[in-house]
Amino acid sequence: MGIFGLFNKKKKETLDKGLEKTKESVFSKLTRAVAGKSKVDDEVLDNLEEVLITSDVGVDTTLKIIGRIEERVARDKYVSTSELNDILREEIAALLAENNTDDNDSWDLPADHKPYVILVVGVNGVGKTTTIGKLAYQFKNAGKKVYLGAADTFRAAAVEQISIWGERAGVPVIKQQMGSDPASVAFDTLQSAKANGADVVIIDTAGRLHNKLGLMNELKKIKDVMKKVLPEAPDEVMLVLDGSTGQNAFEQAKQFSAVTNITSLAITKLDGTAKGGVVIGISDQLKVPVKYIGLGEQMEDLQLFNRKEFVDSLFA
Repeated sequence: MGIFGLFNKKKKETLDKGLEKTKESVFSKLTRAVAGKSKVDDEVLDNLEEVLITSDVGVDTTLKIIGRIEERVARDKYVSTSELNDILREEIAALLAENNTDDNDSWDLPADHKPYVILVVGVNGVGKTTTIGKLAYQFKNAGKKVYLGAADTFRAAAVEQISIWGERAGVPVIKQQMGSDPASVAFDTLQSAKANGADVVIIDTAGRLHNKLGLMNELKKIKDVMKKVLPEAPDEVMLVLDGSTGQNAFEQAKQFSAVTNITSLAITKLDGTAKGGVVIGISDQLKVPVKYIGLGEQMEDLQLFNRKEFVDSLFA
């Protein structure tokens, strides 16, 4: 069993509730798309294409899904509209699997070294620091020793916010004065964590995209300095995106992946939006696995992403 425990009934209820708005929106559109039709034909497929695009799945990913369904219709000769939900569920789950998105229940820290270092990137306002706090809390609950690094030194509020989360989660936060060199904070954090036998280190970074060259140089410097303490660091570069912004999240994802090597995604604020389809599109377009999804305000409402359960909640 992994750090975050097996997917259980309570987690499923949280997932269902968190995706409720997206599900209602998708279902009402799907119902209209197949109205008066008994089999999947060109008109139904055109309507389905519109449903997926307007659900923020994205144009390119939608065309892939439609192409897969067209192949099935051609192969099976007759596909009833009542089968459409099941087919959508199967094809989207298969697409997510191709993008290296695993069902993460069994995920655990690597046994060959510690601490495991997560560098967190994302623009301000997406729920980056909140995600870090919830992660720290869940790792600590799993019996792991966690250190946080406040390397977003350009906003006093950012350092203050991560300090509050550290207190709430009961984990130490390494910080310096506002305006300090972020790489210096990362270096101090890793040194302290290593000296104190920490299992996990999570480092916050500045959320600026207006100066892409500056951001790229800053992230490179942070990584270079980390390697002086731990040659394999960072183990993970996680991009946090706000799911409720739909296509804007796509754009941010593209811009961040252009300046640094993103290895995992956390998509937040899915409980307050009908744009949950963005999870499918971003994963497909970036070829980066979705690892966590945010489904509410509670500490436990940040879940490891389980593609099968996600798709089931959306199309059940």
